Amino acid sequence: MNIHEYQAKALLKSFGAPVADGVPLLDASDAPAAADKLGGPVWVVKSQIHAGGRGKGKFKELGPDAKGGVRLAFSKDEVLSHVGEMLGNTLVTKQTGPAGKQVNRLYLEDGADIESELYCSILVNRETGKVSFVASTEGGMDIEAVAEETPEKIHTIDVDVETGVDDATVAKLNAAFELTGAAAEDGKSLFPILYKAFTEKDMSLLEINPLIVMKDGHLRVLDAKVSFDGNALFRHPDVMELRDKTEEDEKEIEASKYDLAYVALDGDIGCMVNGAGLAMATMDIIKLYGKEPANFLDVGGGATTEKVTAAFKIITADPNVKGILVNIFGGIMRCDVIAEGVVQAVKDVGLQVPLVVRLEGTKVEEGKAIINSSGLNVIAADDLDDAAQKIVKAVG
Repeated sequence: MNIHEYQAKALLKSFGAPVADGVPLLDASDAPAAADKLGGPVWVVKSQIHAGGRGKGKFKELGPDAKGGVRLAFSKDEVLSHVGEMLGNTLVTKQTGPAGKQVNRLYLEDGADIESELYCSILVNRETGKVSFVASTEGGMDIEAVAEETPEKIHTIDVDVETGVDDATVAKLNAAFELTGAAAEDGKSLFPILYKAFTEKDMSLLEINPLIVMKDGHLRVLDAKVSFDGNALFRHPDVMELRDKTEEDEKEIEASKYDLAYVALDGDIGCMVNGAGLAMATMDIIKLYGKEPANFLDVGGGATTEKVTAAFKIITADPNVKGILVNIFGGIMRCDVIAEGVVQAVKDVGLQVPLVVRLEGTKVEEGKAIINSSGLNVIAADDLDDAAQKIVKAVG
């Protein structure tokens, strides 16, 4: 689960991290009081969407010459002008795709005197099985570009689970960030704070880009992106209250109710598969034959008829779907359960697009019999390659 920047900063501030004063804005009428409260003389107006690249993004409604989704303001009138242009309009960034995201929230924040910008993140390092800091002096830009062009400027520092962020770890981080003086002293308190927030709140990613050194020599968290481990949210009702469902795909929200692994994509062939690896292979072979998948959908190994029915309904609710491929290799998942779910879903919602079904494994003959006796207009497939070719041909 993701949260907005202003929520992430409030959370980090509660642990003791240094952040600027700011006020979230959900309505333009609140902007004058917010500007007065902060006082200026420099304000920053930030679009709050669950996507990066906001500063370089463009608003669909404002034309190519308009400013991006993060703007400086040097007067109260300029604050109000930015708020009026940004709130309610659609921001397109590298991460939103061409459709963009509507900006329903803004964050008005005090400006900062920046001396230098750093990149800092914490994540679970799958190579070492430890929580790691990723540190770079090249903050304020795409870390992917830094990794590609100057990988030597990115440092990965593991944290020992028993000692946490001790003096030796802080020394490594200060060296990686090339911090001295007041900034290095701030690091002694900030880095343990960030690690504590990450572990206690079951985060999967904490990214600060940039972490800044101000002209007075001190550190400040200037931006913050936080993602939480969905499997641990039951432990954090306070975090669940921060969820903004308007930032999530409605189909993904519906899928979460049935514990389905679903991700909406931009293609036109809907996929229902059991097992993440098989789902990835199914999407790959659809692309191989010239089409694009409309979704990733793993119904899992213990799916019920109800869950399969829900999955099918979610796929058909996508107006971009022009055909559906059901690809099941029954191990723990039984083919007859899948077949019953598909038949029930078609009875409930109808079938307006071509449907290709490939079943193999446990109870496969029973599953095929259910499909064959259902009266549905289903295209049967013998294997994955055959199934992909048939759905691509049927969609045309």
